[in-house]
Amino acid sequence: MRVLKVSEVGLERAVEEAVERLRSGGLVVYPTETCYGLGAAVDDLRAVERVYRVKRRPFDRPLTVIVADVEMWSRYAYITPEASKLIRRFLPGPLTIILWKKPTVPDLVNPDRIGARISSHPVAQALVERLGKPITATSANLHGGPNPYKVEEVCEGVDLVLDYGELPRRPPSTIVDLTVKPPAVYRAYPDGPFTSEEVLKALEDP
Repeated sequence: MRVLKVSEVGLERAVEEAVERLRSGGLVVYPTETCYGLGAAVDDLRAVERVYRVKRRPFDRPLTVIVADVEMWSRYAYITPEASKLIRRFLPGPLTIILWKKPTVPDLVNPDRIGARISSHPVAQALVERLGKPITATSANLHGGPNPYKVEEVCEGVDLVLDYGELPRRPPSTIVDLTVKPPAVYRAYPDGPFTSEEVLKALEDP
């Protein structure tokens, strides 16, 4: 496992090496606005399978992804007017929106829906922009374990770790499911990024 300190090599070089690893089927640990994430190119089935195995995550637990922008997002999900409202209001940032997926999303990632967000972290954002496709956004820990905020806490078996230092200990992203009626909000902690009330109110706004 190669560890690359972003502060020493610079953002450009770190992202360049990470993208090369992702394109060759590698797994990359990268910083986000919440905790360290475990990234694989969304359309690389072998790499996505490795994400499950490295995390010891059950295969029936779908993965979420990070996208660069709405244009990329629209290639992988059916973006509704409600989703557009939330994107304008809360993103980039720690809000994951679940939508019906397009065939470009492998069933291994999610059989019928896809949760995605645009990250506000410069490293995560640069990775998906340069790669040109989404990457998995699951936390880089063993399934059920504590979220990793330092590289010493990430799971083993990955190819590259982008060390951004210790991250602020923020809760994971809030999740809103727009494939159900009425929309459902999950993982909205009292000290989290967005409350259920904030998200649902934004959906009601003109």
